[in-house]
Amino acid sequence: MKDHSHGVDARRRKMLHGLAAGGLAGTMAGWNRSAWSAETFNLPFAGGERDLTSAFPQKGEMLLLRTRPPLLETPFSVFDRGVFTPNDQFFVRWHLADIPTKIDGAAFRLNVHGQVERALSLSLTELRTKFEPVELAAVNQCSGNSRGFYDPRVAGAQWGNGAMGNALWTGVRLRDILDRAGIKSSAVQARFNGLDTGVLPATPDFMKSLDIDHARDGEVMIAYAMNGQPLPLLNGFPLRLVVPGWYSTYWVKMLNDIEVLDHPDDNFWMSKAYLMPDTPHASITPGQTGVKMVPINRMVPRSFFTNLTNGQNVAAGKPLNVRGIALGGDTGVRDVSVSSDGGATWVSTRLGHDHGKYSFRQWETHLIPKAGPMELKIKATNTAGVVQPDTANWNTAGFMRNVVESITLMVS
Repeated sequence: MKDHSHGVDARRRKMLHGLAAGGLAGTMAGWNRSAWSAETFNLPFAGGERDLTSAFPQKGEMLLLRTRPPLLETPFSVFDRGVFTPNDQFFVRWHLADIPTKIDGAAFRLNVHGQVERALSLSLTELRTKFEPVELAAVNQCSGNSRGFYDPRVAGAQWGNGAMGNALWTGVRLRDILDRAGIKSSAVQARFNGLDTGVLPATPDFMKSLDIDHARDGEVMIAYAMNGQPLPLLNGFPLRLVVPGWYSTYWVKMLNDIEVLDHPDDNFWMSKAYLMPDTPHASITPGQTGVKMVPINRMVPRSFFTNLTNGQNVAAGKPLNVRGIALGGDTGVRDVSVSSDGGATWVSTRLGHDHGKYSFRQWETHLIPKAGPMELKIKATNTAGVVQPDTANWNTAGFMRNVVESITLMVS
């Protein structure tokens, strides 16, 4: 994580002034239904037809999975434009349907209470002026990213590969806030809650928890900006938790409440939802029962082609630029290798700039294709030595897919 305790630049001061001044230029009230696009896009699996929409506030063109609560997928071509995902095309995933349509930044408070010496009620101005600001590049990825590719199919949002994004997050260390409150020796976990609520009173409030040592590791942060701008409302304005290396279910949006608990959190979203098999790679066989389940947690390495698509025609005998992105999961990317013979042999690619171990890493190589179909495969190895698997895992929730990606090019 990069410190910015001295010499905060004018760009950030302007951004943070706008954040603290209150209000939000765009709201979610009265979505412009006339902006629904008649254009559709087909993800490469059964039932993969999606509307392309630009109807959501502060969002450009997105793949629409659901309107309420919003589920919006990033069109995959976006990932070829750079290592950071633009805010207006950053994926959106909410669990509860009642989301505030406007938030007064001046009146907003972050409350910290529970097993602490001093309860806190912090304004956005206090967060940006009373705590050391930090920046961190980190991938935010839905636990069910790529769920639509599972075979047999599983229930849940049928995402393609675009339920992920990488941003440069600006905010404060969660540790610094907890230390300001004073953690009691009885503290076991910190629980995070946001402003979204269910339509029905019986709907469990969406809350997630981290062990207190994890919460205080100095990397978990509370972000008030992404990619140099205040968070879009749909991505959690004005504050969201950033849990680098962990799936986005923990990255609570519109964060306004932190409760320090003296016991393991047993709320619905920790004890019943987002559970995965406690098996290698969270994998079981369809129909398998009696498996111990645990909360999903750390991400695993992945890599993708971004400038080529399956079935694309390319010229034989001419140099072909092949590029993409990779992530190491809960640590950095050590190697990204490509195979042009269906996995028989592998060659390391050239890695782009390292923005930090939790960021996307761009990769690139050149090939000279020979006439006929050419199957390309790509796989990443992280700095802990974990390699993408050749065969896909499977579980009933469709979590943690990271099988080696492959495409076939038509060379002539």
